[in-house]
This record gives sequence, C-alpha cells and structure tokens, in this order.
Amino acid sequence: MPTRIQLFLLFLRLGLSSFGGPIAHLGYFRRAFVERRHWLTDEEYADLVALCQFLPGPASSQVGMAIGYRFHGVPGALLAWLGFTLPSAIVMLAAGYLLIGHPHWAQSGVVQGLKIAAVAIVLQAVLSMWRSLCTTSARKVIAIAVATLMLMFPTPVAQLAVLASFALLGWLFANRRGEPETWTMEPVDHSRSDFPFLQLFVALLILLTTLGSQLQELPVQIADGFYRTGALVFGGGHVVLPLLQHVTEGWIDADRFLAGYGLAQALPGPLFALAAYLGVAAGGKLWVGVLALIAIFLPSFLLVCGALPYWQRLRRNARMRNALNVVNAAVVGLLIAAWINPVVSSGVPGAAHAVVAVFAFLLLQWRRMPPIIVVALCALVGRQFLGA
Repeated sequence: MPTRIQLFLLFLRLGLSSFGGPIAHLGYFRRAFVERRHWLTDEEYADLVALCQFLPGPASSQVGMAIGYRFHGVPGALLAWLGFTLPSAIVMLAAGYLLIGHPHWAQSGVVQGLKIAAVAIVLQAVLSMWRSLCTTSARKVIAIAVATLMLMFPTPVAQLAVLASFALLGWLFANRRGEPETWTMEPVDHSRSDFPFLQLFVALLILLTTLGSQLQELPVQIADGFYRTGALVFGGGHVVLPLLQHVTEGWIDADRFLAGYGLAQALPGPLFALAAYLGVAAGGKLWVGVLALIAIFLPSFLLVCGALPYWQRLRRNARMRNALNVVNAAVVGLLIAAWINPVVSSGVPGAAHAVVAVFAFLLLQWRRMPPIIVVALCALVGRQFLGA
C-alpha cells in the first residue's frame, strides 16, 4: 500500500501527463495502480470504476478519489484529487486571469481556432456516447427527445426537470427480475465511516440552491451554480458543457466560454478544471476561480466518501440501475443540444470555419490524433487565417 506522500506524488504525475479525456485517464490509472505497482487487482479497480460510473460527477476524478479513499480514507481521497487536479487548475486559473487584462483576446484568431476545436471534440464525444449509452431503440428515442426539448427550452430549470423526469421514469419502469451484479471487492476498514457525507451532500445542495435563489452576490451564485453542476451532471467530462454554459450565462459570453473549453481540451487532467477559468473570468479575481473549482468537485468528493461503503447494495438495486441507464441516455440528448447551440452556432460562423471544423473532426475520428495536437493545429490555423 502506498504512503500518503507516494499517493500524492503519483497522482501529481498523472495530473501532469494524463492527456486524452476521462476514458484515457482510466487507462492511465489502471496502468499505474494495477499493472505497474500491483496496489490493486483488476477486479478491485473495475469495481471502483463501476461505482464512479454510477454516481454523478467527473468519473475519472472520482475514480482517483475512490483509490485514494480506499488506501487512506478521507485524507487519501483529498490528496488524490489535489495531485490530479492541481496542474490543470493552475493553468486554467492563469488563463482566466490573463483574459481579464486582455479582453480583446476573446476575439482573436487563436480563440476562433479553439472554438473550432471544441466543435470537433464535442461532436466526437457525442458520437462516442451515443454508441456506448444509447444501445437500444428506447434510449435513442430518449436522447433525441431530450435534445429537442432542450433546443426548445434552453434553461437550467428545464435541464433539471428533464433529467429528474426521465430518472423517475427509469425508476418506475425498471425490470426488477434481472439478476443482481456480483460484488468482488472486499471493503476496507476506513471505507466505513460514521461521518454523514451523503447527508451533507444533500444539505449543501438544498442550502446553496436556496441561498442562490435569494441572494444575488456573485460568490453565492458561483458556489450555488458550480456545486449544483457537480452534483447533477451524469457522465462527466463533456456532459458538463451544457450545464456550465447555462450556469455562466450572463457572466461570460460564448466566445470566452468556448475559448476556455478549447484550452481545457489541450491540458492533462480533469476537464472540470475549466471551472477555475470560468470563475476567474466571471469574478475577476483568482479566489473566485478557486471557489468555483472547489464547488464543482465537492459533490463528487462527498458522494465517493459516502457511497463507497454502500456500493454493494446500490449496484444490486435494479430500479437504481435502470434509472441510471435512462439518465445516461438523457445526458446524450443534453450534449447533442449543447453541440448545436452554442458550440456550433458560435464556433462556426462561416464556411471557412466549417471546413476547418470538418478537417479537425476527421483527424480526431479517423486518424485518431490526440486532442492536444488537434487543438494546437486549430489554434495555429485560426491565428494565421481566421483572425480579425
């Protein structure tokens, strides 16, 4: 078992080198903890991944927290998150701060290129999630229906209502006769905690939502919006895009939002570090970015620490599994709607932009080029040919 220092340093190294998004991150984690160091077995690692796919939030960051929690309890989960998130968070904080002093940067050719890269990357994510999550005709219909509804009613309230409604339908119409999944990982002593993590998760969600509806101070609005996003986004990664776009509406224009999203694609570590950039850009101060970063990751931290001891019972519940499957199909619809508006509507204003976007998508989808290279190429093309 690693010491706490070893755990932090290993996750810091992963945070500096884990390019490619959440699925790639899981591969890096497996290589580091299962193949190279044998600190986990394949079965143990697979069970932790299954838990984090089951919960809302950023799946790869949650797997890191769960690994840290399994070895060293709450301090281990905190160290794992800090090491994995710190490198990308620092860059995103700096980018948001740079934007304050150079607002014209949002209209530059480089930003146009970053927005085009976002068009290609989100489309690739949509297709990948469609194939993996919409495996039946019913789930495909759900995704299309949700996309249509969100294009007609593009508001945060509509998003929450749609997700809650489809989750309830999945719960009510679950087939309870299915065989329960097996449980293979032996629980460890420090996985059992009397601290009410799940109760705190719900209490903060209610409290911040209430305060956010009553108080207009920016720190309260930031804490509410980003905590709610982290608490309610299923699928992680790219799925956070539509929720964050609605949360920051009125604070950050589409150009700056998509520029930050494109930059986040070029960095290792979690995509949720985008919250640091958005917080600084919205509030004009570094501490606001740190607040946004903590707020969006805190739900995941509480859920992992609270759910791990109860995972055996959760995964055996047929109603819960079916509700999750339906919600996963619904979030594909959310992402389709977000890709159409604002990603395409803002990132492809002309024919030249469309040509570059198609070329970037082909590089990603068929040439399997790493996203960091595609982002860099789009930024270069934008600087040379699409600048004002």
